[in-house]
Amino acid sequence: MAKLDPIVSEFATTEEAEAHDLWFRAKVAAALTNSSPGIPHEDVVRRVKATIERNRKKQA
Repeated sequence: MAKLDPIVSEFATTEEAEAHDLWFRAKVAAALTNSSPGIPHEDVVRRVKATIERNRKKQA
């Protein structure tokens, strides 16, 4: 188990880094093969704006 420098890596060991890399690659592969319809840009923008507004109201 090789330790990694925290300045160079967000992971403590090479095993953690490799496990994350495998997980990430699996997520990307699944996303690339996903055939479900995407979300239109306008819908995403509307949802994000609503989330921002809700959070603004919580902090006020």
